[in-house]
Amino acid sequence: MTDEIRQPLEETPEVADAIEDDVAVDAFITGGGTDRDTPEFLQPGEEPHVRTGADQPWDPEDLAVAEGRDPTPENVERARQEIERDGAAAIERTVP
Repeated sequence: MTDEIRQPLEETPEVADAIEDDVAVDAFITGGGTDRDTPEFLQPGEEPHVRTGADQPWDPEDLAVAEGRDPTPENVERARQEIERDGAAAIERTVP
């Protein structure tokens, strides 16, 4: 496989035009999914969706194990109280 030496994208006239005119750069527009080679950009002012550990439901047993404790009745009860008291923050401290 040969590596083609190309001009850096940020040095192309299209990018300069896009910066000057706030237009899209064709090289950044892809039909595939988002990955390292096909980035997806947010519109100006659009907030990114950040997925955290608390985005899914957690059982007290899960939290106890995630904290490195055995799921004994005492540890599960402590985790249940922590979830009840702190809500999502209890999960975020352990699984950000």
